[in-house]
Amino acid sequence: MQLLSSALVLLLLAPCAALAQGDSRIAFLGKQLQKSKDPRSRSQAALVLGATEDPEAVPLLCNGLKDESELVRAAAAKGLAKLLEPDGLDCLQAHKADADASVQAAVREAVGALKEYQSRPPRFYVHLEAVKDRTGKLPADLVKATEARLRSRLMRSGAQLAPAKETKAAAKGTLKKLRVRGYRITPELHATDGGGLRVALVCLTYPDLSLMGQVEVNAAGAQPGDLLKALVPRAVEEAAETFEWSSET
Repeated sequence: MQLLSSALVLLLLAPCAALAQGDSRIAFLGKQLQKSKDPRSRSQAALVLGATEDPEAVPLLCNGLKDESELVRAAAAKGLAKLLEPDGLDCLQAHKADADASVQAAVREAVGALKEYQSRPPRFYVHLEAVKDRTGKLPADLVKATEARLRSRLMRSGAQLAPAKETKAAAKGTLKKLRVRGYRITPELHATDGGGLRVALVCLTYPDLSLMGQVEVNAAGAQPGDLLKALVPRAVEEAAETFEWSSET
């Protein structure tokens, strides 16, 4: 890979109203799942949560597995199966012995889907550094949520994530076994002049740590949480294309 000396910038032109709608969607669906009096509405909320590809939906769906309605519990299990977040596996395992046979079946299918997802051959190997808040102003929980979304999006792109304190020798052994390329990614969050945010992903080879370059995506016109939810998947897509993340060694 040729060294990239300049950043690739992608400007997001999505209307701020659309971004705000994306941010409130999880909260709205969570409220529907928890408080709607109609089991059909709660079930629909669970299924839609499963389609969001957002890690924040996991605890909401796990709570849905405790619903008084077997229809809702089964929908929550199906939502977790579709969401494909590994963090949902423990709560699914805890409900394998549900009193209703249809819920048991939905839980088994969801557990199988998540285990299959976790065991699929990786396309590349990533050591993800902690997100660095260069603005100095973002809430700690928002930075943490952004890192969780980065991990989720990388896994959806085919990455296997390296342990946080992996040694160089261990990394080389894993890469040899997997027969894939390794990358280290350092995510940074910056403020922009227009009052928006910029997500930058600095990419190096791993574990040799040769600089490959950096990609950036910018957005403005909405709250920080809204902006980051929109920027994270775009940043990963740009990095995958720019640095040609693949299983070719």
